[in-house]
Amino acid sequence: MGFSTILLVFFMIIFWLFRAVVAVCAQYSIDLIGIVPYNLTLEIIISFLVIICIVLVAKKKTIGAIAYILIYGFYFGSHLFSGLISLFQGGTLSMDMSINLICDFCAILLALFCLFDNLLSNTKKSDSKHRSTDWYFNNEEYDKKIDSDNRDDKNQYKFY
Repeated sequence: MGFSTILLVFFMIIFWLFRAVVAVCAQYSIDLIGIVPYNLTLEIIISFLVIICIVLVAKKKTIGAIAYILIYGFYFGSHLFSGLISLFQGGTLSMDMSINLICDFCAILLALFCLFDNLLSNTKKSDSKHRSTDWYFNNEEYDKKIDSDNRDDKNQYKFY
């Protein structure tokens, strides 16, 4: 796993914990700086789906990144789009609305970075060839030379 994937998974977990705190605060009617879940039932369902997506993204599965961006695009993207449309049509921007728009934007941005990292990653392909050891283990000329040797010690040491 690359460093960028580790950071993205770390930020995904932090954002998931943040949304869990928002859902718990909304359940107990605690005001959390104006951040509210748009639909508490859907937020809880999404939080469980995101756990699966985090595991899949950590394993470099493309389906996890696609599911993550679809889930967050559906939930946060629709509210971000409607908030930006109302803002551009001359609506006022309250403190609560601006904080929610920033959270929506961060969620969409995190999902996009996750998808791009997964698609552009060069470590997700499992190749059975390793350049560092193939010179030794796939050297057929050396194996033929050793097999024709009639020494008692056949430890197959390479001497230079």
